[in-house]
Amino acid sequence: MFLHRIHLDPSCREARRDLSDPYQLHSTLCRAFSPPDKKCPEGEFLWRLEPETDPAGCPRILVQSKSMPDWAGVGVQGWLANADSAIDLKVRLKLDSLKAGQRFRFRLRANPCVKREGKRLGLVRTDEQEAWLERKGKQHGFSLPQLASFDFSEAPQARIDVRISQEQMLRGKQHTGNGIRVYSVLYDGILMVTEPGNFRTALQAGIGHGKAMGLGLMSVVQIA
Repeated sequence: MFLHRIHLDPSCREARRDLSDPYQLHSTLCRAFSPPDKKCPEGEFLWRLEPETDPAGCPRILVQSKSMPDWAGVGVQGWLANADSAIDLKVRLKLDSLKAGQRFRFRLRANPCVKREGKRLGLVRTDEQEAWLERKGKQHGFSLPQLASFDFSEAPQARIDVRISQEQMLRGKQHTGNGIRVYSVLYDGILMVTEPGNFRTALQAGIGHGKAMGLGLMSVVQIA
């Protein structure tokens, strides 16, 4: 499992198109992982557009993949401004020896949602977004610290300590012309591993829906 940090050149017309349409960006990234005559393997990579840019103002994208990409396969001159050396996450995170109790800083851009009457609805209230992440933590082998409460009422509302930002509706267009709309938020915080096997799977497969729109990648850094 490899992590790549790349930057796109906003002076490139195709890069600007991809940055404005996450579904198109996903399609472009696919070309780095499969030949033109083959479909990109499902689950081959996850990606996330970061809030930060490089010193030149080039937007940053994290890509986590099962195999090494060939960025030349994108086939667009000037699309890629630069790419850092790949990081082997299996070695960096010691994935084969994860233990319960380990703590990590994490970032996750995700689609907190519920399904009602056959439709997936985005959760827009902060308490609902926190509860969604807490449920995902129980499902995927990690827990989140509780926020210190100064509410001395009889039944104070327990909350997790996580930063939620960049709430937005992502919009894209499929090749068929059909539009896509996915609600997303950015989570930043600290987690503790409770079930190493489930946590390892979550890192590899991602969390939640909307992966073709740049959602689901949980990036982590261990806390010493």
